[in-house]
Formats: sequence, C-alpha cells, structure tokens
Amino acid sequence: MHKLQLPVDLKEAALRESRREAELQRQERVFNARVRTIGIDKQALDVQIHDKKVYKEIENERQEAYDAEIIQNDQIACLLDERQKEDVRKLNEAIGEFRLHFQKREDRREFDLYDPQGLKKDLPARVCDSDPRCSVSGVQILMGEDLKEKNRKKEQQEQLREWSLQQQQEWAKTLEEHKMTESLYDKMRIEFDQKALELQKMEENARKAMCVFTKDFNKAQAEETTERKKLERKKETEDNSAEISNLSEGDLLSENPDQAASAFGPHRVAPDRWKGMSPEQLEEIKAVQQQQIQEKMRLKEEERLREAELDRRRVQEARAMLLLERQQKRQERELRKVQDHLNTQLAQAHKAQKIYMEREVFSNTPTADYFKQFNTTSR
Repeated sequence: MHKLQLPVDLKEAALRESRREAELQRQERVFNARVRTIGIDKQALDVQIHDKKVYKEIENERQEAYDAEIIQNDQIACLLDERQKEDVRKLNEAIGEFRLHFQKREDRREFDLYDPQGLKKDLPARVCDSDPRCSVSGVQILMGEDLKEKNRKKEQQEQLREWSLQQQQEWAKTLEEHKMTESLYDKMRIEFDQKALELQKMEENARKAMCVFTKDFNKAQAEETTERKKLERKKETEDNSAEISNLSEGDLLSENPDQAASAFGPHRVAPDRWKGMSPEQLEEIKAVQQQQIQEKMRLKEEERLREAELDRRRVQEARAMLLLERQQKRQERELRKVQDHLNTQLAQAHKAQKIYMEREVFSNTPTADYFKQFNTTSR
C-alpha cells in the first residue's frame, strides 16, 4: 500500500520555524552565564541611552530647522500672495481700462441686435422690385410672373436699334474729332511754346520784384520788432516797479498778523498769508517743550531705577541658585560616601559568602557527567 503525498501546510511550517528560532534564542539567553547572573547588559544599555540622546538631539535640530523652514516658507507665501494680489489688481485695472477704451458697446459684432437706434437705421421692407431682400417667404414677388413681357421685348428691340445707330454716329464723330484734335494739338503746342517763353520772362521779373519786396519787408519787420521790444521792456519795468511798491507797502511783507486770519474762525489761519507765530506763542511752545523734556527725563530715571532693581534681583537669585547648587553638591558627596561605604560592606559580605560557599557548601567537586544532565533544554 502506497503512502499518500499530503500537501505541505506553509502556515504550520512557518509557525514551527518561528518556535524553533525562539527556542534557540532563549537557550542563548539562559545558557549565557553573564546574562543569567547579572540579568542585563549594562554596556549595551549605556550605548542605547547614548544613541537615544544623540537621536533626540538630532531630532530636535531637525525639528528646529523644519520650524525655521516653515516660518520662511510662510513669509515667502505671504509675499507671493501679496504680489499675486497686486498683479491681479493691476491686471483688472488694465483690463477695465482696455475695455473702456477699446471694447466699447457700439464696436461689438452683435450691437445691431440690441441697438436702440436700429429701427431708425433699418431700411424699409421693399425698396424696389429688384430688391434682393424680397425673398419667396415675403410673397412680394412670385416666381414665373412676367406681365410686361411683350412691352419689355419691344422696348428691348427699340433700345438695341437705337444703340446701333448711336454707335455708328459715335464712330463717325470720333474719327472727325480725332482729325480735329490732331490739328488743334499742333496749333496748341506752338502756342504753348510761345506762352512758356513769355511766362519764363514774367517769372524772372516777378522773382526780382519779390526779392526787392522781401528785403524791404524784412527791414520794416526788424524795425517794428525792435520798437515793440523797447515798448515791452518799458512796460515790464513799469509793472515791476508797481509790483515792488505794492508788495513793500502791502500786508504780505509788512508781516501784519491780521492779514493771515481765516474766514472759518479765529482759531484758524490762511497758510498762504501766515508769517509765523507771535513771540507769546513761541514762548508757550518752548515752555511746553521744556515740560515734555522734564517728563521724559523723569520717565528715563524711573526706567533706570526699575532696571537697577531688576538687575539687583537677578544677582540675588543667581547668588541663591549658586548657594543651592553648592549645597546639592555637598549632599551628593555625602550620599556618595555613604554609598561607597555600603558597597564596601556588601563586597566584603559577598566575598565572605563566596569563601564560605567554596570551602563549606561546594567542598565536593562534581564531575563532568554531573553537569551534562543539565541545560539540555531551556524549559
């Protein structure tokens, strides 16, 4: 009878393997005398504590750098947001200005659909019989109707006959006119040549006369300009003298305080006519300023006294902390001495117990066969 090939249960195999590994690890811990007697690996724990402190410091530095980067990114985001808002505002202003100047309502393509003057600008429904807007749906002209066909054909034939006669007459007239035009052209060319010579002579005489006239006109213009400038300088001198006299005798330069009074009340003055404050007002302002200086000096003295009191308190607190720290160090030294004394006593007791165990309890030394029966399993 053949054995059945049962499938391997992977889950059960993995569970057995994990149990086997756990057993091997437990045997290593149990059979290790150092771990069994002491219980912990202090050096490994110290390394773990040191690594944990280093990792904590690195994590704190990373967190601080991350916080600084977050603040910087927030500031940059705020700046970018403000810049984007400013760009959007300027863009909206530019779009509004562009629409106001270049996208007017009357320039739109669909303006004729809602134009308030559209009905006034529109043409009537039918201008004439040949109006292309007279469609079939309008029922103004029906296809196939030709009530004036005979009259139209007769008029067309009469018109063709008149066009033929007219063309013949025009052809004969054109030939005759061509001959007359050639003869007239020859006569006119001779006359034009004679007139050109006369015009050339007249132009030379006119140019000479124009030069003489221009010279006389420029001379008269220069004299007139000189005379006008003299009159203007004289008038300007008189105006300046009158203005200086008015200013020197007026309220502006005389510094009359009444001319700076305002029409809105006695407590207000006109800035364009005000010449400054009176001596009494200046003395009052100086007195107020002196009072403010004394008040500021008093506040500075109070601030200095407050700072001195704070410094004195900080020195006292620092001195108290220093005394407290020294007292704690003395207490620690005393505790360390007590601990050392206790450790010495425990070491002596442990040594005595070890000597007792070696000499009295474990006097009979076991053989190797005795130890082989132990530690065969971790349970």
